[in-house]
Amino acid sequence: MPYVLIAVLFVVLVLILSNVRVIPQSHAVIIERLGGYNSTWGVGIHVKVPFIDRMSSMISLKEKVLDFPPQPVITKDNVTMMIDTVVYFQITDPKLYMYGVEKPINALENLSATTLRNIIGELELDQTLTSRDVINTKMRSILDEATDPWGIKVNRVEVKNIIPPEAIKEAMEKQMRAERERREQILIAEGHKQSAILEAEGKKQAMILEAEAEKEAAINRAKGQAQSILEVQNATAKGLQLIKQAGVDESVIKLRSLEALEKVADGKATKIIVPSDIQNLAGLVTSVSELAGSK
Repeated sequence: MPYVLIAVLFVVLVLILSNVRVIPQSHAVIIERLGGYNSTWGVGIHVKVPFIDRMSSMISLKEKVLDFPPQPVITKDNVTMMIDTVVYFQITDPKLYMYGVEKPINALENLSATTLRNIIGELELDQTLTSRDVINTKMRSILDEATDPWGIKVNRVEVKNIIPPEAIKEAMEKQMRAERERREQILIAEGHKQSAILEAEGKKQAMILEAEAEKEAAINRAKGQAQSILEVQNATAKGLQLIKQAGVDESVIKLRSLEALEKVADGKATKIIVPSDIQNLAGLVTSVSELAGSK
């Protein structure tokens, strides 16, 4: 009897231990009872009823990343290109994720492909190549709304690669090359323009400085001539004042004029200006000679 009791206790202990589960962080377990949904276990220790409860599956609640292969899409202007996307999603409701749709990952992939085709079909080639943010935003909004019944939250969608046809790529490369050459020519022309402007500004400044220098030189020359004339006039005035103070009469003055005339007529001058009162001067010379002879 004691052995039977021990055996029973051992079996009960084994059953209890085998039905105890520890759920780790960021995970959830779906428990089914008699084939139907019973509960969702979160983080911690849980015990299920033997032979009645069953652990359906353990679901990770971490954010997942799905990198879908390139999908052929056609733009509004009938250009076929390959586009692959990356979807970041998270399971928010394990129950809906388990019972909402068959193979949720495949469903999300197909939904992403059809949504991408619909969005690209409304855009032309140039818009497709330059509107990644618009495509990402529209896809995230549509996918997030469509996957709510599946217990999935789409956090972000990114267009990874856009691969146009080879002919389009060659045309784009030629266009880019022509655009770079055009920008280069514009930069060269701008450089020549700035150089010509600077050169003209330099010549202008040089001419202004040269005119200023000539102006200053002319002013200085004029000041020098004015000063020279002023000094000559002052000297003449002083000479006349000295003659007046010495009491020299008119005869002496005429005699000095005659001596000056003799110096002018010494053979070096080509023209002689004869004063109108030359007779008076001659009479004055005769008088001086007679005075000298009587002595």
